[in-house]
Amino acid sequence: MNDNDDFDVDAFAAVIEDFNRVYIRIPVREKLPFTTLSVLDTLAHRGPARLTELTRSEQLTQPGITQLVARLERDGLVLRRRDPGDGRAVIVHLTEAGRQVRQTRHDDRVGHLAPMVSELSPVHRRALVAALPALSRLAQLERER
Repeated sequence: MNDNDDFDVDAFAAVIEDFNRVYIRIPVREKLPFTTLSVLDTLAHRGPARLTELTRSEQLTQPGITQLVARLERDGLVLRRRDPGDGRAVIVHLTEAGRQVRQTRHDDRVGHLAPMVSELSPVHRRALVAALPALSRLAQLERER
């Protein structure tokens, strides 16, 4: 950023971190560990993935992701299949049950956030609307890395 830009990245990060702490604790019907939800989100956004890709994206060890995926498969949230291009590799797919868990959590969060957002002033609501494209682009940039 240039010297004339008054954007404070440190303050931005602090606000995002604070909001994230609130957001991830919104009451939901599906009580699942963060790592489980992260894998489901990753598969929903990126599509099927190899275990090695999930190890990197979820910042877990190979044995850790293997155990987690085995549990998710046992619970019917993911399905493991051999990679047709490399029979030694496994590709993890999100199941319909996994998609439903994500949708239920999303619906719960929307239901919780809607009354909070309605308490904001019109100026604050417009500011949130104006920030959505930039926040979406930041998420996209991180996914592209």
